[in-house]
Amino acid sequence: MDQTFQLNGKTALVTGASSGLGRHFAQTLGAAGANVVVGARRADKLADTAESIRSAGGNALAVSLDVTDNDSIQNAFAAAEEAFGTVDVLVNNAGVSGVGQLDEIGTDDWDYVLDSNLKSVWMVSAEAVKRLNAAGQGGSIINIASILATGTNPGLGPYAASKAGVLHLTRAMTQEWAGRGIRVNAISPGYFPTEMTDGYFDTPDGLAMQARIPTGRVGRLDELSGPLLLLASDASGYMNGSELVVDGGHLCRML
Repeated sequence: MDQTFQLNGKTALVTGASSGLGRHFAQTLGAAGANVVVGARRADKLADTAESIRSAGGNALAVSLDVTDNDSIQNAFAAAEEAFGTVDVLVNNAGVSGVGQLDEIGTDDWDYVLDSNLKSVWMVSAEAVKRLNAAGQGGSIINIASILATGTNPGLGPYAASKAGVLHLTRAMTQEWAGRGIRVNAISPGYFPTEMTDGYFDTPDGLAMQARIPTGRVGRLDELSGPLLLLASDASGYMNGSELVVDGGHLCRML
């Protein structure tokens, strides 16, 4: 059964892989046998991610990637193909938070979040699909959404809207690309320790939030590994347009 989740011979590209969830996703895919291309803007941290994969016995390439810039996206895929072949596992993880009340933020703030979190998913995925089509291959695209696509908190309107858009975009991609052998699914994490949440869980608000989660705690990064490998591997061959929620039951809290 373990072989079902192996990724030997696959080439995976993870966006936003310099830290947090993206770094963990890249390391997980590398440990499962994939050749991993890690992309982000922070070169030093990105190089460290790639080295951590190689040190564990995997294959990794670090590429400079701005997911809001089409030239940067094309260059990243070209580098991936030159090193390992066509990317057939894509993890759209890059994103930003952005904080502010909806009646106080400006259009630049809104565009920054929506371009980084939603438009980029379309741009990167479209490039992946063009190259898969040219190679006559199928593949798996995994879009990282959030439980804030379903529930929301004050001050996170643009982020919540962008992640809700990611879920519906996932469904639209499924309808258009399933016939080409390309599966598109989403993971919606709850709260996990990352740079984006650094220190928050120890604050009074953070502790109160954890008390509202049925499991009484935030997640561990390794608890995202199983869902990721399921969607990246042939184990999910008949899953398309699905959302896997990994939140300790947070969305099931009492009202």
